[in-house]
Amino acid sequence: MSSSLFFVGQIVDHAKFGYRGVIFEVDAVFSLTEEWYEQVAKSRPPKNQPWYHVLVDGALNTTYVAERHLKASEIFEQIDHPYLGEYFNRFDGSKYLPKTRLH
Repeated sequence: MSSSLFFVGQIVDHAKFGYRGVIFEVDAVFSLTEEWYEQVAKSRPPKNQPWYHVLVDGALNTTYVAERHLKASEIFEQIDHPYLGEYFNRFDGSKYLPKTRLH
């Protein structure tokens, strides 16, 4: 298992589609269905590397993105997404600070 390049709360850019977002969850390896992979992951990114759940800036949706399609954003402006408060306490000027989850 490889370690992830990005972290929860980090602002990233999608290298292929150009949108910005913030990572709200990291999967060490692909964790959705084979059907989803066949229908959505057209470039067939590796399943055995990290995948990221991303809140998309200026949108209502989230995305699930392979590590190879992300890069650290050089723009540290806040993300506009209605679910930010579900996952993060605050923005520190460069990243979002995750809420502590009680298990």
